[in-house]
Amino acid sequence: MSDKLTAEPQGLDRQDAADSQNPAPESAAMIPAEPADNPAQAAGGDRPVFAPADAAAPKLDAQLSGKLDCVPTDPGVYLLKDCNGKVIYVGKAKSLRARVRAYFRERGDNRVQVRFLISRVHDFEILVTASEKEALILENNLIKQYKPRYNIRLKDDKSYLSAKITNHSWPRIMVTRKIVRDGSRYFGPFASADGLRATIDVIRKLFPLRTCSDTVFKNRARPCLEYQIKRCLGPCCLAVDRAEYEHHLRAASMLLEGKGLELLREMRERMRFCAERLEFENAARIRDQIRAIEKTVERQTVVHHMGCDQDVFGLYREGGFIEAIVLLVRSGKLTSTQSWSFQDLEFGDDEVFAQLLSRFYAADRQLPDEVILPAPLEDAQARAELMFERGRKKVEFILPQRGERLRLVEMAQENAHQSFAARRDNERTRERMLEELRLKLHLRNTPKRIECYDISNLQGAMVVASQVVFDEGEPRKDLYRRYRIRGVQGQDDFASMYEVLRRRLERAVAEGEFPDLLVIDGGKGQLNVALEVLRELELRDRIDAIALAKQHVLNSPRDAWVEKSEERVFLPQRKDPIVLKRNSNALFLLMRLRDEAHRSAISYNRDLRRRARMRSVLDDIEGVGPRRRQALLRHFGSLKRIREATAEQLAQVKGINSELAAKIRQELDGLAAVLDREEQSYYASPAPDLHPSTDPPALAPPAL
Repeated sequence: MSDKLTAEPQGLDRQDAADSQNPAPESAAMIPAEPADNPAQAAGGDRPVFAPADAAAPKLDAQLSGKLDCVPTDPGVYLLKDCNGKVIYVGKAKSLRARVRAYFRERGDNRVQVRFLISRVHDFEILVTASEKEALILENNLIKQYKPRYNIRLKDDKSYLSAKITNHSWPRIMVTRKIVRDGSRYFGPFASADGLRATIDVIRKLFPLRTCSDTVFKNRARPCLEYQIKRCLGPCCLAVDRAEYEHHLRAASMLLEGKGLELLREMRERMRFCAERLEFENAARIRDQIRAIEKTVERQTVVHHMGCDQDVFGLYREGGFIEAIVLLVRSGKLTSTQSWSFQDLEFGDDEVFAQLLSRFYAADRQLPDEVILPAPLEDAQARAELMFERGRKKVEFILPQRGERLRLVEMAQENAHQSFAARRDNERTRERMLEELRLKLHLRNTPKRIECYDISNLQGAMVVASQVVFDEGEPRKDLYRRYRIRGVQGQDDFASMYEVLRRRLERAVAEGEFPDLLVIDGGKGQLNVALEVLRELELRDRIDAIALAKQHVLNSPRDAWVEKSEERVFLPQRKDPIVLKRNSNALFLLMRLRDEAHRSAISYNRDLRRRARMRSVLDDIEGVGPRRRQALLRHFGSLKRIREATAEQLAQVKGINSELAAKIRQELDGLAAVLDREEQSYYASPAPDLHPSTDPPALAPPAL
């Protein structure tokens, strides 16, 4: 029996799953149930559940029924919309008529998820395509555009690193988390960030490729230190043999692709060739490179000896909880793995893999020779054709029945099982941590979503605030927010905190999404500010609030040792703070929140100061925009020379006429006294002391 998958026609196309807000790097959406009196929710949990199985199909009005009669039998894409016209689901079908009508028939699709989804559908739209392959492409683009709630979305592999060879005349190798279509070559993603960086470090030591950015490369006047220590050939300034550079680049690419054995064979042959020609120094250098590469190759696991590139997918599930994994096998060696977690997902394995493959291969990633799956795919042939058109490489979809490929699938399935078990253990640990926090701080509910706020300023200027969010005990950086204080003059932490919380909670009321716990960086005063905002917005019974005060020194500064107080937690309507045990899980979580908020606020404050330093006085002159400012600085080299130039000299700059040159000269003459005072005060003034919640000051010289 053949191992290759065939595309067998079916009457109904697949149904896409829901997108879950799981703390894992990639997730699928969950389909929540409407009833608020669900037993799981009554128990204090917020994990969505499905609607009742006897949910009735929606009654069709005459307009919707008429649209169903006009749906063609051609392949294409359909978009399901809610009562507000928002796209909530995108799917594709070989026959749009059969698929779309199945949603609205009373017994067209008996799955609970489908009936819950269709109860929210008030309209639909179809887009006809010439083939199933075009429908696959269009479906992927529409999911990216609309981000429907009930489709699986892999969120750009944010937790996984890839290696990138840039699209440049003299390419460089760098580490990235984003895969974009910019003509560059990508390798990965790699599950181990340390492993990838170690490999990149080996490459930079062995192969003299450039490491500088394109901007530095373009403006370089002489070779850098990398050239001096013989880690770069210096193509920025020197005449470099392009064939030699490309040879090093090809060797580095082979190492990233996992073709270490093939690379070693080529290098041994080259070493013997150099030795025969009595080029012993070159032979010794290649020998050292071989030894370093051998140590790297030894760490890779040999899984078979077929020698081809394979992506092996595995899946483990317990009801609606699913763990999917892919083993990236290059030249018979397992180079890395990548996993995803989905929950409340009861679609069949084939439908899960169909959505997973669409998202996984949507980016411009390296294509394998074989994609090995444990479940058949209906549209395998269309996917293979599409991948060939994208990468000009033939890719086979294989459903193994015996032999080495079956053993690889079993390995992937076992890895998915182990990853599932480890993830569930981590979830239980986080649940225990949150429950301990609830008990220690006497909270009304287990704090699933916690938000922490901190204020940062520089001598009362550039006052900013940060909001960090932890969901189920893990940071959700996509929900982080940064605020610039608008209505407070000078340094007033209480008024600043009031403004930030007011803005945040007013938005929460408008959107209907509330945190379970507010953590304020500060003491009793900051906590009272938060409680006042909650009282004004009538949220005291819905949201808990606490304040976390930093440690302070207890003994005299003249003592030989430093004695610090414990971290203190202030609670509402309680005079004295609570002191948690130093090594408790609850204190660890609160300190992690506070430190993350502190880091975010300082970073934003530093960013604003950097922008202010980079601002030029030329920006305040009417008629001088970014291009003319850049032209002036390039022509004269510095602001000082621009100030010394005459109107005639200014008019020689491209884009500056005599009228504008005279205006610039006049403005600079008027600013001369101010610029001189700023320059003198910068070099004469001592560095100021900062508020403890901000980072060290950095006074800037007059901006250019």
